[in-house]
Amino acid sequence: MIPVDDNIRSWQKPIINYWLIGINLVIFIWEIKLDTTNELGYLINNLGIIPAQINQAIANAFLDNSAAWVVVFWRLLSLPVSLFLHGSFSQFLGNLLFLWVFGKTVEGILGHKQYLLLYLTAGFFCGIVQIVLLSDLTTPIIGANGAITSILGAYIIKFPQAKIYSVLALLILYIPVELPVIFYLFWWFIQQLFYGIGSLNISGSFSFSNVSYWGQFAALVTGATFMGLRQKH
Repeated sequence: MIPVDDNIRSWQKPIINYWLIGINLVIFIWEIKLDTTNELGYLINNLGIIPAQINQAIANAFLDNSAAWVVVFWRLLSLPVSLFLHGSFSQFLGNLLFLWVFGKTVEGILGHKQYLLLYLTAGFFCGIVQIVLLSDLTTPIIGANGAITSILGAYIIKFPQAKIYSVLALLILYIPVELPVIFYLFWWFIQQLFYGIGSLNISGSFSFSNVSYWGQFAALVTGATFMGLRQKH
C-alpha cells in the first residue's frame, strides 16, 4: 500500500519538509557512492547510534575521566546525525514517502519552526529510548523512523478522520483507493519489517532487526502530545 496524498488542504508552503526530504536525498546519494567504494560501513559504524558504546562512554566519564566526556559528546552527535542516514532503498523510500504525505500537512499546522523542533526533538528522544532499552547493542541504529513516527502521531491527533489517497500495487496493476489515516498508523510499523529489501553493503553486523518499536512508540506519543498541547493554545 502506497500513500500518495491526503484530503487536507494547507495554504502554507512546507519549506522545512522540502529541505528535510532534500537533505535526506543528497545524503542517501552520497551513501550509494560510498557503497560502491566499500566505505559506507565506516560511515555508518561511526555516525550511527551504537547504544553499547554510548553507555560505556558515559560510564567512563562518571569515573572522573574528564577526557571521556569528549567521547560522550562525539557519540551523542550520532543522535541527530543518524536521522539522516538510511541502510536500504526500502527504508529510504518508505520513510520519505510518509514524510512527504504527512509532514507537509503537519508543517502547515505547526509552522516551520515548531515543525522542525518536533522532528528533531522526537528523533533525538527516540534515540535516547533506544540507548536505554538496547543498552548492550553493539551495532548501529540509523534512520528517520522515530522523527517520522512523531509526525504521524501529531497528524492523527489533529486529523483523526482524514482520508489518505493511496495506491494498491498488485504486480503490474495499480488500483487507486482512499483509506482512513488510522490504517497508516498500523501500516507504518508493519512496512518496517521489509526495510531489509534493497540493503546497501554495510560492513559489520548491521541489521534492520535493531529497530526499536518502543523507541518509536515514545516518538509517537511525543508527536501526539506536542499537537495536543498546541491545540490547547
